[in-house]
Amino acid sequence: MIGRLSGTLAEKFPPEILIECAGVGYEVTMPMTSIYALPELNEQAIIYTHFVVREDAQLLYGFANTTERKLFRLLIKVNGVGPKLALAVLSAMSADQFVSYVAHDDVSGIVKIPGVGKKTAERLLIEMRDRLKDWQITSLTPATDAMPVQLTTENTFVNDPFRNNKGDAINALISLGYKQVQADKAVKAVYNEGMSSEDIIRLSLKSML
Repeated sequence: MIGRLSGTLAEKFPPEILIECAGVGYEVTMPMTSIYALPELNEQAIIYTHFVVREDAQLLYGFANTTERKLFRLLIKVNGVGPKLALAVLSAMSADQFVSYVAHDDVSGIVKIPGVGKKTAERLLIEMRDRLKDWQITSLTPATDAMPVQLTTENTFVNDPFRNNKGDAINALISLGYKQVQADKAVKAVYNEGMSSEDIIRLSLKSML
């Protein structure tokens, strides 16, 4: 079991990154809340991981801290919730905000997550209630408010002349479960010239919650 990686952050292709550890590059899929917390490219990073082995693939999921990984592991135990949906939850809001929704039986907040309809939201509330009863919430403010938007003009993603920040943001949102039309609309609404892909994604997610 791979539980943690410590190495050089080589690439960012949200929701995936490449981290090089002792000469080996690991492709890791992460929720956006964790990607926001990563350092700049070519700097040292530590990520906590969850390793999934399937018949057709071996997948590595990464998190900025053990709290996010703990919630991810609880989410994938819910009937009908797989890693992709769990990542969508953690990309849309912080762990504490999700726990707050569950504690307050707030279906309306959870159905805004891509891929979560009313029935799935209700199942999440029911099945997660007991599992999260001892969770210590550090903040009850919405995740999008809790994470300050720090706009920069520097592109912190891999340097590729054939890529553009707006397209990267749209592709990242689609990977998280949003439909093409939703992603296009959200990105168009928040985009300004010079914004990094990370900032576009952050503001787009905020606008859809």
